[in-house]
Amino acid sequence: MKQYLKELLRRKDLVKYLVVSNLKAQHRNSVLGYLWWMLDPLLSVVVYYFLVVVVLKRGGPGFGPFLVVGLVVFKSFAANNSTAARAIVKQAGIIKQVYLPKAIFPFASSLAQLINFIFGLFVIIIFLIANKVFVGVNIFWLPFILFIHLLFLSSISMIISYYCVFLRDIENFIVHINMVLRYGSPVIWDVDSLPPKFKMLADINPITTFLNSYRNIFLYNSKPETFNLLLIGLVSLVLLSVTLFLYNKTEHRIVKVL
Repeated sequence: MKQYLKELLRRKDLVKYLVVSNLKAQHRNSVLGYLWWMLDPLLSVVVYYFLVVVVLKRGGPGFGPFLVVGLVVFKSFAANNSTAARAIVKQAGIIKQVYLPKAIFPFASSLAQLINFIFGLFVIIIFLIANKVFVGVNIFWLPFILFIHLLFLSSISMIISYYCVFLRDIENFIVHINMVLRYGSPVIWDVDSLPPKFKMLADINPITTFLNSYRNIFLYNSKPETFNLLLIGLVSLVLLSVTLFLYNKTEHRIVKVL
C-alpha cells in the first residue's frame, strides 16, 4: 500500500496532464469553447428561475441568489458522478499498454470538476453583484469548503469508477441517480420549509451540508457548517483509504476486465 501511494505521488505530472485534457475535451468541438464553463450554469439558473418564479409564482425575495448557489454547487456533484463512470474505462487503451496506478484517473476527473466549479463561482458572483448582495469576512472559509468538497468528490469518484469497470450498467443509472439527488437536495427549495420528518432526511444528506455552507458564506455572511464538513471530510478520507487499498489489491483484475 505504501508503495502504491508513492507511485501515485510520483505521477503528479500525469495528474496535471489528465486534468488539462479533461478540461479541454469537454468543449473541444464547440464554437464558444471554454465560455461554456460559465454559460452552462447561467442558462440552468435562467430556466429554473423562469419556471419557479415566473410560471409557478414562488420563490420570493432573494430567490435568485439562493437558486444560483444551489444549481452551481449541485452541478459539480452531478458532473462528477457522470464523468467518474468513464474515468477508467475510457483510458482502457493506455492502461493495457503501460502500468499506471488506476486511482489516478478518477482523482484527475474529480480535480477537473472542481476547477469547473470554481469557474461556476464567477456566475454566483455576477448574480450577487446584480442583486446587491455583498459577501462578508466569512468568505475566507471558502478554501476550507473547497478542500472538503474535493475530498468528497474524489471519494465518490473512486468508488463509481472502480465498480463501473466491472459493472458497466452503473453508468446508465447515474443520470437517474443525479435526478433523484437534485430534487432530494435543497437545490431549489429551502430545508426549513420541510415537515420535521422530511427535514431529518435532508439534514443527513451530505449535499445539504455543502449547499448550506456555500449559501452561508455567500448570502448570509455566516460560518459554514464546520462540524458537518469535518465529518464529511473524515468519512471521505476513510472511503479514500479503503478504495485505494481496493485498487492496489485488484489492479490486475481491472486490466483483465478492460
